[in-house]
Amino acid sequence: MKILSIQSAVAYGHVGNSAAVFPLQRIGVEVLPVYTVNFSNHTGYGAWRGPMISPDDVRDVITGIEDRGVFPQIDVVLSGYQGGEGIADVILDAVSRVKAANPDAVYACDPVMGNAKSGCFVAPAIPILLRDRVVPAADIITPNQFELGFLTETEPDTLESTLASVDLVRATGPRTVLVTSVERPDREAGTIEMLAVDDSGAWIVQTPLLPMKANGSGDVTAALFTAHYRRTGDAADALARAASSVFDLLSLTHSSGERELQLVEAQEFYAFPSLQFTVRQVR
Repeated sequence: MKILSIQSAVAYGHVGNSAAVFPLQRIGVEVLPVYTVNFSNHTGYGAWRGPMISPDDVRDVITGIEDRGVFPQIDVVLSGYQGGEGIADVILDAVSRVKAANPDAVYACDPVMGNAKSGCFVAPAIPILLRDRVVPAADIITPNQFELGFLTETEPDTLESTLASVDLVRATGPRTVLVTSVERPDREAGTIEMLAVDDSGAWIVQTPLLPMKANGSGDVTAALFTAHYRRTGDAADALARAASSVFDLLSLTHSSGERELQLVEAQEFYAFPSLQFTVRQVR
């Protein structure tokens, strides 16, 4: 499997491609990383250095990959945090060109815009751009519950309302939806859930909620779920594997006392997920 991954990159820590590439490689995926920013560290520190890469330069790198005749071999185009408005056009153009070369290729979009605790943390135009142009072009999307609400102009909280919101966003284009950070009021205390939905059904998995903030964990989740799903076409299996690997990554990071994901130290959890959590079909 080959994945063209168009995301941010940092030298220190693990977000964007700096979070997604190694876990994908560890499960046997060939990754072609294209950077949209090249920062010293993620912006959660409040200070960082390095350039935001211009859309023209990002497009030029992608064209160079195309020049090597690789597009017919690409199975997935994956995108995450979009630093500037112009990157969306570059990504959508790349998706169109890859799919022209390989009609079986899929586009997986992680529509990064914010979360329930922090609100939106991207430029004001980005959420609207994602909702109106990018998400409808995607085959797979991996929003958190907050982002799902923005995309559908709803307020999902219960399982029923979250499923209804998923149905609304699926009607706009993407057939497969992974909802992360699902927090419904009637869930077991001290837990958090993920929900996966495709044409064959809907499945939910519950894991312990760790008392930590982990920048980059969503990028790892999106990458692993997408790769497993593209490989097997089984949403329940992809959900089980991604939930297992990411929980063990977070647990190891939490116990280490470090702020940044212990991405390399957790590598066996990607290659050999424990599958310790039950995936339950809810529709």
